[in-house]
Amino acid sequence: MMSAEASEGKQEMDFQIEFERENDGRWIAEIPELPGVMCYGATKEEARVQVQALALQVIAEQMKEKNTSTTAIRFASA
Repeated sequence: MMSAEASEGKQEMDFQIEFERENDGRWIAEIPELPGVMCYGATKEEARVQVQALALQVIAEQMKEKNTSTTAIRFASA
Protein backbone atom coordinates (compact mmCIF):
# COMPACT_ATOMS: atom_id res chain seq x y z
CA MET A 1 0.00 0.00 0.00
CA MET A 2 1.34 3.41 -0.85
CA SER A 3 1.28 5.96 1.93
CA ALA A 4 2.20 9.60 1.74
CA GLU A 5 3.32 11.77 4.63
CA ALA A 6 3.75 15.45 3.88
CA SER A 7 7.08 16.82 5.01
CA GLU A 8 7.90 20.14 3.41
CA GLY A 9 6.20 19.02 0.18
CA LYS A 10 7.95 15.64 0.21
CA GLN A 11 6.43 12.26 0.83
CA GLU A 12 7.31 8.72 1.78
CA MET A 13 6.16 5.94 -0.54
CA ASP A 14 5.48 2.36 0.53
CA PHE A 15 4.59 -0.27 -2.05
CA GLN A 16 3.46 -3.86 -1.63
CA ILE A 17 4.81 -6.48 -4.07
CA GLU A 18 2.51 -9.41 -4.80
CA PHE A 19 3.81 -12.68 -6.23
CA GLU A 20 2.25 -15.54 -8.17
CA ARG A 21 3.84 -18.64 -9.60
CA GLU A 22 2.92 -19.77 -13.10
CA ASN A 23 2.33 -23.44 -14.02
CA ASP A 24 5.62 -23.42 -15.94
CA GLY A 25 7.54 -22.38 -12.81
CA ARG A 26 8.09 -18.69 -13.64
CA TRP A 27 7.31 -16.07 -11.03
CA ILE A 28 5.21 -12.94 -11.58
CA ALA A 29 5.78 -9.92 -9.36
CA GLU A 30 3.29 -7.05 -9.41
CA ILE A 31 2.80 -3.74 -7.62
CA PRO A 32 -0.97 -3.11 -7.73
CA GLU A 33 -0.64 0.59 -6.79
CA LEU A 34 1.31 1.19 -10.00
CA PRO A 35 -0.81 0.03 -12.97
CA GLY A 36 1.18 -1.97 -15.48
CA VAL A 37 4.12 -2.61 -13.14
CA MET A 38 4.41 -6.38 -13.48
CA CYS A 39 7.45 -8.52 -14.29
CA TYR A 40 8.35 -12.17 -14.79
CA GLY A 41 11.39 -13.92 -13.41
CA ALA A 42 12.83 -17.42 -13.43
CA THR A 43 13.03 -17.12 -9.63
CA LYS A 44 11.03 -15.14 -7.09
CA GLU A 45 14.08 -12.98 -6.36
CA GLU A 46 14.61 -12.24 -10.05
CA ALA A 47 10.97 -11.19 -10.38
CA ARG A 48 11.34 -8.97 -7.27
CA VAL A 49 14.43 -7.22 -8.65
CA GLN A 50 12.81 -6.68 -12.05
CA VAL A 51 9.56 -5.27 -10.66
CA GLN A 52 11.39 -2.94 -8.26
CA ALA A 53 13.53 -1.58 -11.11
CA LEU A 54 10.45 -1.00 -13.27
CA ALA A 55 8.60 0.63 -10.36
CA LEU A 56 11.48 3.04 -9.78
CA GLN A 57 11.41 4.05 -13.46
CA VAL A 58 7.64 4.67 -13.30
CA ILE A 59 7.94 6.62 -10.03
CA ALA A 60 10.76 8.74 -11.44
CA GLU A 61 8.66 9.65 -14.48
CA GLN A 62 5.67 10.51 -12.26
CA MET A 63 7.86 12.69 -10.04
CA LYS A 64 9.30 14.44 -13.08
CA GLU A 65 5.85 15.11 -14.57
CA LYS A 66 4.39 16.38 -11.28
CA ASN A 67 7.58 18.18 -10.17
CA THR A 68 7.53 16.41 -6.80
CA SER A 69 10.08 14.63 -4.66
CA THR A 70 10.09 11.92 -2.01
CA THR A 71 11.97 11.28 1.19
CA ALA A 72 11.79 7.47 0.94
CA ILE A 73 10.60 4.64 -1.30
CA ARG A 74 10.10 1.25 0.34
CA PHE A 75 9.02 -2.12 -1.04
CA ALA A 76 7.49 -4.95 1.00
CA SER A 77 6.46 -8.42 -0.09
CA ALA A 78 3.02 -9.89 0.38
